Amino acid sequence: MYRPALLSRPALTLTVTALLSACGAPSPAPAPARPDGLAAQALSPTSLGARYTDAAGTATGTTHLTFRVYSSRATRLEVNLYAARSGADEKLRYTLTKNASTNVWSVTVPVSSLTGAGIGTVYYGYRAWGPNWPYSASWVKGSSVGFVSDVDASGNRFNPNKLLLDPYALEVSHDPQGPASGVYSNAVYATGAANRALDSGRAAPKGIVLSSTTAAVGTRPTRSLKDDVVYEVHLRGLTKGDASVSCAGTYAGAAARAASLKALGVTAVEFLPVQETDNDANDVTDAASGRSATGTTGDNYWGYMTTNYFAPDRRYACDQTAGGPTKEFRAMVKAFHDQGIKVFIDVVYNHTAEGGTWGPNDTATILSWRGLDNAAYYTLTGDGQNYWDNTGIGANFNTFGAAAQNLIVDSLKYWRDELGVDGFRFDLASVLGNTCTSGCFNYDKMNAGTALNRITRDLTPRPVGGGSGVDLIAEPWAIGGNSYQVGNFPSGWSEWNGQYRDTLRRDQNKMGVEPVTPGQLASRLSGSSDLYGDDGRRPQHSVNFMVAHDGFTHADLYRCTTKNNTQAWPYGPSDGGEDNNHSWDQGGVAADQRKAARNGMALLLLSAGTPMLTGGDEILRSANCNNNPYNLDSSANWLPVTASADGATFRTFTQNLLAFRAAHPALRPANFYAATDTNGNAMEQLRWFRPDGAVADSAYFNDANNHALAYRLDGTEFADPAGAIYVAYNGWSGNVNFTLPWPGAGRSWYRVTDTCSWAEGAGQVDLNAATGVGGENATYGLCGRGMLVLVAR
Repeated sequence: MYRPALLSRPALTLTVTALLSACGAPSPAPAPARPDGLAAQALSPTSLGARYTDAAGTATGTTHLTFRVYSSRATRLEVNLYAARSGADEKLRYTLTKNASTNVWSVTVPVSSLTGAGIGTVYYGYRAWGPNWPYSASWVKGSSVGFVSDVDASGNRFNPNKLLLDPYALEVSHDPQGPASGVYSNAVYATGAANRALDSGRAAPKGIVLSSTTAAVGTRPTRSLKDDVVYEVHLRGLTKGDASVSCAGTYAGAAARAASLKALGVTAVEFLPVQETDNDANDVTDAASGRSATGTTGDNYWGYMTTNYFAPDRRYACDQTAGGPTKEFRAMVKAFHDQGIKVFIDVVYNHTAEGGTWGPNDTATILSWRGLDNAAYYTLTGDGQNYWDNTGIGANFNTFGAAAQNLIVDSLKYWRDELGVDGFRFDLASVLGNTCTSGCFNYDKMNAGTALNRITRDLTPRPVGGGSGVDLIAEPWAIGGNSYQVGNFPSGWSEWNGQYRDTLRRDQNKMGVEPVTPGQLASRLSGSSDLYGDDGRRPQHSVNFMVAHDGFTHADLYRCTTKNNTQAWPYGPSDGGEDNNHSWDQGGVAADQRKAARNGMALLLLSAGTPMLTGGDEILRSANCNNNPYNLDSSANWLPVTASADGATFRTFTQNLLAFRAAHPALRPANFYAATDTNGNAMEQLRWFRPDGAVADSAYFNDANNHALAYRLDGTEFADPAGAIYVAYNGWSGNVNFTLPWPGAGRSWYRVTDTCSWAEGAGQVDLNAATGVGGENATYGLCGRGMLVLVAR
C-alpha cells in the first residue's frame, strides 16, 4: 500500500513532588476550579501523560498537575509549559525525576504556579538529553552545547532543541509548523549549517492538558459482525462538500449523516484515520486554478501519518477550544449509536509521521517518540543508524517492544472506553505481528508476545454471536518480507480479504486474460473457509470488499482500464498507486459499466462474510480513474452532495440489496455452510450447480473455461423466511440458459433481481418477489455478464 512521506532564557526549576501513592492514599478532597473550567481527575498509577491530581501526602485538596513520560535511555527530561499553542516561548520549565524500575519520568506541580505565570489552558512539551547529547548546565535553546552526535551506536537521537510532543497527550494544539528547511530535523545542508541547533519550541505541536469528559456516547451496539455492513469513509469527505450541513467536514457534520446511513442499510461506519495527523496545511495552497506552480501537492488527506495516538484530529472539530475535539467526537459517536450504528476507526500503529531517514545527512524528523526513546519506539537496523521499513514510510513502529506495545494497547483502550469506539481497522497490520525489535522483520501469529496477540488478550474481541467486546479488523499485509498474511491472523481477528477482492475482480474484468475457476469463485462467495476455517474462525472473519479507499472507486473499477493519477487538480495529480487493478472499462459502453457495477455490488452483498462498502459506492462516485488520491483534499474526493440520475438509481439498487441481505439469515451464516449436521446427518445448506441444472463436480469447478455458476441455499436450515434462495451468475459475454433446481415441495421460484440492462431502474430489486419464473427444471435466459436472484415460496 502506498503512503506518502511527510515531514519531514532563564528557566524556573522546581523540586519534584511525590506522586499519589497507589495504596493507602487519603481520599482526595474536592478540588478547586481549574483555569480551564474542567473537573479534576485522579491519576491512575499506571497511566502516562499529563493529568490533574491531588497533592500527595496532603489533605488540603490543592489541585496539582502531574506529568509522566516513558524513556529508558534519556539522562535528563524537562517539561516546558506554554500559555499559547505557538509563536511564544515557554512560561515555566520543570525537571522530571526517573523511576529506575519503570523508566517513567514524572513531576507534580501546583496549579497555582501555572495560574501565577499566566497559564490558563496548559500547552506543554518535553525536552530530552541522552548519551548522544549529554546535559550541560550551560546549554540554552538554540545552542549545540553538549552535542556529541546526531545518532550514536545505540541508535539514540536525543536533541534538547526539539520540543517533543507527549505520546500520551489527550489533545494536540496544532500540526507541526515552521521553516520548510526542517526545524524538526538535524539535517546538514550544502552550506554546512546544521538544523540540530534550530529550536522548535515556538512552532512545535504541544500537548493540551485535559480531564476526561463525561459526555455520553450512547448505547453501544452489540450486534455480531456477521450481521454488519461496514461503510468505510473519510470523516471530512463525508460532509465537506455539503454547504447545507452545519460544520461540514467535522465530527458534528458526520453526526448529521447517521440517519441517512441507517436508511441506506449501513450498520457500522469505519472512518479513515481520525487520530491526530499532519493535515492542517491541506488548504493553504488551494486555488481555483490548481494546487501549485509545479502541479504537485503535499496534502495528507487520508491521514496515514499519525502524530499522536490518543488525540482526536483537531482539524475535524467544529469546536476548536481545548477539549472541543474530544467532546465533539463523543457526541458524534452517540449520534451513530442512537441509530444502532457501530463506529470503527482506522488506526495506524505500524509507522508514524516522523518517518525514517531519507538521505545521507541524517534528515530524521524529531517530533515525539524518536526524541524520547528512538530504539524503544522504532525497529532499527542492526547498526542502530537507520530504520527497518515494511511500511513505505521509512520506519516500522517497534510493535514487539514493551513501550510501543503498551502505547498501542493504552491508546486502543482509551478510544474504546473514553471515546466510545466499537471496533478498529488496523493499517498494515502485519507489522503488529513482527517478532523483531532490531535488524529484521518476521511475522509470527503464534508468538504470544506480538502486539496482535497482546491486543486480543487486553481488549476482548466481540464474540462470534455478538455481545460486548470490540471488533478487530486487520489489513493483513505490509510491504516486503513475509508480510502478506491473508488468512493467517490469530483467532479473534477479522481480515480484509484481499483474495476475495482479487478473485472477483479478475472474474468480472479479466476473462481470457487472468483465469479464474468456478471453484475459486465459489470459495470466496461462500466465506473463504480455505482461509479462515483451519484455525477456528468463521465466515464473518472474512471482510469482503470490491474496493477500498486506496484504489479505484466501485464505479471506476468498471470504467477505467488503467489509472490516471497525473491529471490536474481537483482529480490529481497523485503519485504512486497500484498498476495492476484487475479493472476494465467494459469496452466503453456506459450501460455495461452500470451492469458490471450492479454485479459487483450484488456479488458482495450475497457473499458469506462481512461486506464493506466505500463511501460513495452506493451512488457510483468516480475519482476520474485516480486510484491513489491520498493527497486530494478536494471537491473531487469528497462525497458528492447530490447523486446523478444513474447514481440515484444505483443507490436504490444497493439499498434494496442491503435490505434483502438483512432479511435473509441464510446469507449471513454464523458457521461455514455444511453438508452434514453436528450428528453427521446429511443436510444441504448450500449446493452448487452448472447452468444445465446438474450439480457442479470437481471437473467443472476446476476448469477455468467455465464461466457460469449457480447455487442454492436451503433457507430452512437458517430459519430464513425464504424456503430457498437461488443465485445464478453468468460471467460469460453471451446469453446463458440456467435450468432451475428444486425450490422445495409445493414451492416455485420468484425473482428478486435480474441485473441485466433490460431491468435497469428503480424497481430492479423487487423485495416482494412478485414475479414467478417457474419451478424445478424451468429455464431462465440470463444475459451476458448478468446475475439472477430468486426466492422460493
